[in-house]
Amino acid sequence: MSPRRASCACGQLHLECTGEPIRVSMCHCLACQQRTGSVYGVQARFKREAVTAIEGRSTEFVRRGDESGDPCTLHFCPVCGSTVYWELAKQPDVIAVAVGAFADPTFPAPRISIYEVRSHPWALPTGIELEHWD
Repeated sequence: MSPRRASCACGQLHLECTGEPIRVSMCHCLACQQRTGSVYGVQARFKREAVTAIEGRSTEFVRRGDESGDPCTLHFCPVCGSTVYWELAKQPDVIAVAVGAFADPTFPAPRISIYEVRSHPWALPTGIELEHWD
């Protein structure tokens, strides 16, 4: 499989991932809703060694999980503001990438939905595993 490229809207901040993601999930937590400006965020997690060639400048913002309190470091483009990837303090061997940053409609679909209790009623997926977080 050829590497997948993810980038911000202006292309200044970008990275490449090799292999398949270890997890693709959609999150309905309020923090992801605010981060994306949408009703949920979709992320692909990759082993850190599978993420190569992170290039460009990023601005970091550390937020805490709205339920767990665990820190998460978001990397976004200082030019266009797009969030491209983030690092989870509890999983230092993983990098999460915003699925939309791949701009690839053939990207694998999410298989897990989390924080669905915070989901907008019309946005709750059916037929995928739900992790129940309040």
